[in-house]
Amino acid sequence: MNAANGLTALRLLLAPPIVAAMWAGRLWLAIVLFAVAATTDLVDGAVARRYHLETPFGAYLDPVADKCLLSAMFLSMAVARMVPWWFVAIVLGRDVYLLLAAAILLRFSGRRKFPPSVWGKASTFVQIVAVATAFAASLFGLGNPWLPAQALVWISAAFTIWSGVEYTWRGVSLARVH
Repeated sequence: MNAANGLTALRLLLAPPIVAAMWAGRLWLAIVLFAVAATTDLVDGAVARRYHLETPFGAYLDPVADKCLLSAMFLSMAVARMVPWWFVAIVLGRDVYLLLAAAILLRFSGRRKFPPSVWGKASTFVQIVAVATAFAASLFGLGNPWLPAQALVWISAAFTIWSGVEYTWRGVSLARVH
């Protein structure tokens, strides 16, 4: 465990308190905790690269922390009617699809490293912005649905789908090599 991995672990550990704050109606606390968690996503990789703290554990934990945090957020936000269920289905469906595809590649090729793509990272970033915007709409009574929050949900859905297509292409290319 090092500083970069600690930041990633913090992101993972913040998911339950954020959801609990949302369910308790403490949206300000939820958004502050989410902002801290989102910041760890920006900082952990930079810290790892800057101080040469990259580890296999960190490479594994980072996407797990992202998926746990964002999945918990989107499920909770859908229950609270802050984001539509179809959007949650796209995000979670892509994640399950990628996990199954990685398991198949691991089984048949023995490949264990599946580095994130630019589109995967962009998708995560846009999802985080969509969460923040939906929170803002709810916190400030901007309307449900608020047009910028709606637009970001659609943009995030497009990035999520495109990153799934791009990962599929990469997976097919890897399978052909093996």
